[in-house]
Amino acid sequence: MALSQPIPNVSPKQRWVQWALIASFWTLVALVFSAEFYFAMSVESGPEAEAEAWSASWVLIFASQVVHWGSWIAFTPLILWLARRIPLPIEPKQEQAPATPRNRWGRWALMHLGTGLGVGVVHLFLTSVGYFLIKPFPSEEHTDFWTLFVGVCLTFILFDLLMYWGVLGVGYAVAYYRKYKEGEVHASQLEAQLAQAQLQALKMQLHPHFLFNTLNAVSTLVRTNKNEAATDMIAGLSDLLRLTLESSGAQEVTLKEELDFLERYLEIEQIRFGDRLRVQMDIEPGTLHARVPNLLLQPLVENAIRHGIAARAEAGLIEIRATRDDDILRLHVRDDGPGMPEGDRLHNGVGLSNTMARLERLYGSAQHVTFANAEDGGAVVTLELPFREF
Repeated sequence: MALSQPIPNVSPKQRWVQWALIASFWTLVALVFSAEFYFAMSVESGPEAEAEAWSASWVLIFASQVVHWGSWIAFTPLILWLARRIPLPIEPKQEQAPATPRNRWGRWALMHLGTGLGVGVVHLFLTSVGYFLIKPFPSEEHTDFWTLFVGVCLTFILFDLLMYWGVLGVGYAVAYYRKYKEGEVHASQLEAQLAQAQLQALKMQLHPHFLFNTLNAVSTLVRTNKNEAATDMIAGLSDLLRLTLESSGAQEVTLKEELDFLERYLEIEQIRFGDRLRVQMDIEPGTLHARVPNLLLQPLVENAIRHGIAARAEAGLIEIRATRDDDILRLHVRDDGPGMPEGDRLHNGVGLSNTMARLERLYGSAQHVTFANAEDGGAVVTLELPFREF
């Protein structure tokens, strides 16, 4: 799961709450360590020294710890930002060699190790400046700055690295949690859109006019003693409904499965239109196992039949083509009807609108859909999808 995607924008109020939480946490840590240092010094100095220098020593120790831990208030947002911008290398590209994931982990670890050391040195420099100016500990009163800085670095650099990795781990945990919640919302939206597509397909199949024409064609075949053809027609309608119900829950299917469903639908439509409907499929064999959204082509073909075939008396052609261009799958649905009026995209219906929304949800900017008039007449819809196989 890549985390390089930006997180949703937060409101100014939420941003202030985040800053307040970060500041409160590190202030509390400074208070805890101040108390620890103070009581440790009190034990070493004895109760009399404690009574004499309570206020002065406590203020100096607390001020030095505020400098030491308070500077993490500025570093924490930076580290959390790095957690979002530098994702964990857990999704190696499939075309890369098996050794590449280890190399990516190595580069990721070295990048954060270097950044952690840089943050640690800057943080300890600020701490040394605070210690040098405040002088909370008697042993440091006559120490020059650079000696103090070297001593602080040697003492705390490993601890600062642990603090960097701890904050980084929190950043990754928060980022993954956000991605998980976004994925839940995304999945629920896809399921709802798939259900709408299935209901739309069933609505079309069970439409009274559609059933009337189908049953009328069956009765005609029976009256002319073409019982075998009538039986095939009833079986085709049954298969169409069965395929629709069996594919429930599948967001994507192979192009072959989608074409099988489309052929069942077209068999019914050809009974309705007879010789007026001609269908031509030109499918590259290498595209049959490509992943496509379930119930993708039927709304497009239905739209082509409605506008290119049903609106005229003469015969018409519906052409479906599938080609592959490297990592792009191109699907074309064309009719040789009157074409589209200027500025009309012919996708205001529920089926087409739902199809466009599902493509956007599934593939984002990696998909592209165009509605246009074909050069030799009619309208053509072209879909470009990422080519992926099961």
